[in-house]
Amino acid sequence: MEFRRISSLPPYVFTIIDSLKVQARRDGQDVIDLGFGNPDLPSPEIAVEKLSEAARNARNHRYSSSRGLPKLREAVADLYIRRFGVALDPEREVLTTIGAKEGFSHLMWVLLGPGDSALVPSPSYPIHIWGPLFAGAGVQYIPMGGADRDLIGEITEAIDSAWPRPRVLVVSFPHNPTTTCVDLDFFQRLVDLAKEKEIVIVHDNAYADLGYDGYQPPSILQAEGAKDVAVELYSMTKSFSMAGWRVAYLVGNAEIVAALQKLKSYLDYGTFQPVQIAATVTLNEAKDHPTEVQQVYQRRRDALCDGLARIGWEMTPPQGTMFAWAPIPEPYREMGSVEFCSFLVREAQVATSPGVGFGPGGEGHVRFALIENEQRIGQGIRNMKRALTKLG
Repeated sequence: MEFRRISSLPPYVFTIIDSLKVQARRDGQDVIDLGFGNPDLPSPEIAVEKLSEAARNARNHRYSSSRGLPKLREAVADLYIRRFGVALDPEREVLTTIGAKEGFSHLMWVLLGPGDSALVPSPSYPIHIWGPLFAGAGVQYIPMGGADRDLIGEITEAIDSAWPRPRVLVVSFPHNPTTTCVDLDFFQRLVDLAKEKEIVIVHDNAYADLGYDGYQPPSILQAEGAKDVAVELYSMTKSFSMAGWRVAYLVGNAEIVAALQKLKSYLDYGTFQPVQIAATVTLNEAKDHPTEVQQVYQRRRDALCDGLARIGWEMTPPQGTMFAWAPIPEPYREMGSVEFCSFLVREAQVATSPGVGFGPGGEGHVRFALIENEQRIGQGIRNMKRALTKLG
């Protein structure tokens, strides 16, 4: 039987490493999992309490609204005021989505269609590449590299040289997987460029609260005139340790928010209402949780990066995200990322993500997820030291 939209999907390379990890654990090995970016920190206690309380109320068992409860949208607007100094209209500029992946994917449906194209960083979080493709559009790649790259210049060149002319620019900073970070001046230049080139910016702000060493990731909506051309996705997955709850928001340009709201009114009835109630209370009453989460991840980042440096694996410590992006050490580079990550599972009992799984430009790198505590990370470093004998 032939299936639409999925026939062109490549093998999901992350399943190769996951299968090796599962088999190793069945064989009794203690595998330290630094692969899949699945946050291990517990959700705020108040979220769990409010969910339980709301779920016992039968009135909350009925259909909800795909746009999100009014009080939840107001809480999101309050968050943006205190975190970014950005004023949002809860009625016109805020929409609840069933996680950022759902929101992004369906947003591509209303912004793109066959014959259109999108500009997407390379490498990238997989849905940023496949979301436009699922909508029937083409994808043009913007190489993500070191801090010395003129990314604005490369985006400008890509817009001017691409055919068909791109309709959407997808960005996400701090960036997964490369951990590249930008400042507000970068976003201002990007917004000005989008206005000049008549292109829509979609910014996935998944790691809005995970900046290190004093760095605070900005929102693109802080740039002057951003609401004319940009929307942003903000998720409670990392900042509030609520990965499985599937609660995120699309904010910004009112016309684009309304377009996605119209589509979603045909597709879903929103997240389970007790989840929305719990999310509302969490945003209003667990305001310090993102700071607590950030401190945990910074300690883990330090443990990983300091440990890799000690064993001779050179990399630049990330300034943001819950990941570290490391080039494969030179003596092992010819293996390629899938073979090298497989080697780490078999010989060091450490699971990581192959860079090639993040699309063009990812080969030659490994992504570490900071989803184990410092003690477990330390054990992983010791295991890799024993296995990576060519590092001396």
